[in-house]
Amino acid sequence: MPDSSTGSTGNTESAETAETAETAENTVDPVNAGSTGSAARPSRRAVLAATTAVTTVLAAGATAHAAGPSGVPSAPASPDDRKLRALVSRMTLEEKVGQLFVMRVYGHSATEPDQAAIDANLKEIGVRTAAELLEKYRVGGIIYFTWAHNTRDPHQIASLSNGIQKASLGLPRGLPVLISTDQEHGIVARVGEPATLFPGAMAVGAGGSRSDARDLGRIAGRELRALGIRQDYAPVADVNVNPANPVIGVRSFGSEPEAVARLVAAEVAGFQRSGVAATAKHFPGHGDTAVDSHTGFPVITHSREQWERLDAPPFRAAIAAGIDSIMTAHLMVPALDDSDDPATLSRPILTGILREELGYDGVVVTDSLGMEGVRTKYGDDRVPVLALKAGVDQLLNPPSLDVAWNAVLKAVRDGELTEARLDESILRVLRLKAKLGLFKDPYASPDGVDRRVGTRAHRAAADRIAERTTTLLVNEDRVLPLSRRRQPKLLVVGADPASPSGTTGPPTGVLAGALNELGFTATALSTGTAPSAAVIDRAVAAAQEADAVVVGTYNVTASSSQRTLVERLLATGRPVVAVAIRNPYDVAHLPAVPAFLATYSWTDVELRAAARVIAGRVEPRGTLPVPVQRADDPAAVLYPVGHGLRY
Repeated sequence: MPDSSTGSTGNTESAETAETAETAENTVDPVNAGSTGSAARPSRRAVLAATTAVTTVLAAGATAHAAGPSGVPSAPASPDDRKLRALVSRMTLEEKVGQLFVMRVYGHSATEPDQAAIDANLKEIGVRTAAELLEKYRVGGIIYFTWAHNTRDPHQIASLSNGIQKASLGLPRGLPVLISTDQEHGIVARVGEPATLFPGAMAVGAGGSRSDARDLGRIAGRELRALGIRQDYAPVADVNVNPANPVIGVRSFGSEPEAVARLVAAEVAGFQRSGVAATAKHFPGHGDTAVDSHTGFPVITHSREQWERLDAPPFRAAIAAGIDSIMTAHLMVPALDDSDDPATLSRPILTGILREELGYDGVVVTDSLGMEGVRTKYGDDRVPVLALKAGVDQLLNPPSLDVAWNAVLKAVRDGELTEARLDESILRVLRLKAKLGLFKDPYASPDGVDRRVGTRAHRAAADRIAERTTTLLVNEDRVLPLSRRRQPKLLVVGADPASPSGTTGPPTGVLAGALNELGFTATALSTGTAPSAAVIDRAVAAAQEADAVVVGTYNVTASSSQRTLVERLLATGRPVVAVAIRNPYDVAHLPAVPAFLATYSWTDVELRAAARVIAGRVEPRGTLPVPVQRADDPAAVLYPVGHGLRY
């Protein structure tokens, strides 16, 4: 993706005005769309056939009694609610169970995936395709992953979404599918270039702009909706107060609860303005843990008072902003529930606190049920049942759908779960589908992909936001900005971790390329996250031929050989600029570096912005959204929240 801006130029106002008329409902007539193109929508005949059953039921529901035979509560309901209740009342028990699940599926096509995807589907799900998954289990949602080969390119994604909707709507009493993904931006993104990729949450926290957070959500949501994705598992509402947090870290906006709350609310507003459901995660808060819930079972030791002060504010703000869905955390909080159950399975937390105390009545979705944090105490057959009893509405990505689906079915037949309890969650999910326009028009259009995804205006907005996030922590003797006249020849070395989904990478190459575009002669040399003595020698020799060195650091520790690399580069006498491409805490382990920048991620948009700061094309404007403790005394703060230098 070309760099669309080398400074803070450009105008998004006209683009935003144009978007306003095209967002929320995206009311393209589904029966008049053409059937050509790689993301072709179904023909008029196919759409009419697929939607006849749903339309008939919705129409009948306008005069239906508020309470159907399945036991949906007969509280006063709006006309739309009565229609949805009528849909619920006509479902079989098996269809109701299916509506509660959001499942992965392999392949780029709903009906004709590659053989490798077919094999993976047969092994893990017992079906060949997404269409067969929908026919067998009637799942209410499907989640896209890069590793499942769902997200190759925008037109393919839109075509996959259309195929999924067509397959589901073509079933008896077929319903539209709520398609979701994890598009947090920064280090977690499932849809890559040429879609627009923004800085991650901690970078946005460094910028501190609610307007930027809102624009990020609005533009990102607009592009997701054009691809047929109507639910995004973002933003992260966790307050990262633990620098050793292995799973949240730079995915969080920062360590200050009120600052995080403001940005969460702004991003939620942006997403939901675009007609995409935002999802605040991970309730009741995953910011203070040194254990990754993917591989272990974290315990949060906050008191109830600490939870109210540190963890709750962003979720309260999300609820006040009208958040459509909230994701649970697979961790234990004894102060909130002393049963030793993970929050995902805790009725005191999900119903007692989230529903009753915080007043939230939207959709509650679990984090992936394949994660170790939720599987430690109970078997895979008990987890989905206990989650529903706790107050969950959507069961995300169980390791075995067959086990989970049959366990819920059995629990209802045995009387452990009532059908009315299922109806309560199904109604919430259907309300969300209706709000997102899925009953009105579930399909994506090729023209919509071309008009909305990765546009010049969107990419320029991402570049401008990134420029406001790059944080200058150290600048002794005004090493920065570098000068093309005094230091024309640059060496870019450092860590090259695997690039986040959909970015070009590697980081050293992206930085060098961006600096070359800015008039320097920059050479990239990857030294890795644990450079050997030979690699360090090679980098030092190359530095002797350069006028200045830029070194990318990645999660530096006291024993990291990255420290040795930097010390050896400093010994050459060349100006050294360190760029922390993930955690800003690296600066504490490199006290002798004369110039230090933090980008909070190694995605292209953030690295290009850092290059413009290094070259002096833009001012560094970010400030730390987390404190950096001293390496030799973690109780002492080296750089406080709000620290950030200017030129």
